[in-house]
Amino acid sequence: MEKPRIFKMPISRVYPLYIQKAEKKGRTKEEVNEIIFWLTGYDVHSLEKQIINEADMETFFMQAPYINPNASLIKGVICGYRVEEIEDELMRKIRYLDKLIDELAKGKTMEKILRK
Repeated sequence: MEKPRIFKMPISRVYPLYIQKAEKKGRTKEEVNEIIFWLTGYDVHSLEKQIINEADMETFFMQAPYINPNASLIKGVICGYRVEEIEDELMRKIRYLDKLIDELAKGKTMEKILRK
């Protein structure tokens, strides 16, 4: 079975789209970064390295320092699928990030987005 296209998409293509989505709604790049750091354990330098190296989404998540244990608290529908019901682990992680960015764009507070 062929892997979904998103798995091979470089983070360098996806990241600017996340920022663009957030900024259109009055949010910031720093907030996008905070979400990515919270979910994956990356920091500014390690995220930048992944972008420069054009790591695909699969590699980006495989090399993530950790996935936040509270990620399992992320619930809801994104791209027509309930995040908590996605069986493929990598796809679920990608959709977690999509869902968090979506919540940011919808105006949720960072405290709620980061499940504090």
